[in-house]
Amino acid sequence: MTSKVTYKGDLRTTCIHLKSNNEFITDAPTDNNGKGEAFSPTDTVATGLASCMLTVMGIKARDLEIDLKGGMAEVTKTMAANPRRISKIEVNFDFPLSVDEKTRKILEHTANTCPVHHSLHPDIEKVISFKWG
Repeated sequence: MTSKVTYKGDLRTTCIHLKSNNEFITDAPTDNNGKGEAFSPTDTVATGLASCMLTVMGIKARDLEIDLKGGMAEVTKTMAANPRRISKIEVNFDFPLSVDEKTRKILEHTANTCPVHHSLHPDIEKVISFKWG
């Protein structure tokens, strides 16, 4: 088992990662009857994409003896209706270091082949950009 999710009432859940005992909460967003006081479940999906991309880039960068520390991503999620779903995820990466073109292509390809990227429905538009240096 990976995690345990408990409904707390008022459209809030508590999510516990069983191996580490780390915890986070989710709330329904304000545009869907919620308080919006925490990540919504769909926010966690969009944010998970960026986190996964950074993680696999970090693995590849370590193999290339490059430190991506300080790199960050800004994530924008767009919802659609009928049925309510994520229609687009935009991820804008910003890395403080400059790398040569070959290394940049390797790292960007690695990001775009992360497990979450491959797991998302193909109808979800993914707009990914990278800024180096």
